[in-house]
Amino acid sequence: MNDGTYELRPGAPSVDDYRRLRTAAGLSAKSAEAAAIGLAHTWYGVTVLHEGAAIGTGRVIGDGGCHFQIVDICVLPEHQGRGLGRRIMEALVGELERRAPATAYVSLITDGDAQHLYRKFGFTDTAPASIGMARSIG
Repeated sequence: MNDGTYELRPGAPSVDDYRRLRTAAGLSAKSAEAAAIGLAHTWYGVTVLHEGAAIGTGRVIGDGGCHFQIVDICVLPEHQGRGLGRRIMEALVGELERRAPATAYVSLITDGDAQHLYRKFGFTDTAPASIGMARSIG
């Protein structure tokens, strides 16, 4: 995607951009060490640029065959409301549909109103059949 104002490029952002985007968009902070390790294990990612600067991102992580998770969908607040989250999701889901096996399980965790965006891409609640659980280290 390159509409003259925003350019969507395949690939995860730099460690510094990743950390800045997450916190500016209201996601939890990650250490530089954790970010470097995690970004290196991205199955597929995209970065949205505006005037050469990273203003949004999203990634797919997983084992490459059975299980995938969409993570880190974020757009800087001053660029939200322009359909960039939708464009990020289109790129990620498109790549999953191209490369992931038909029996792959794709999951994500949603916060707040983002669920409305994800539903447009076919994601549904897993409860009551399953309940998402999480645990932080440290």
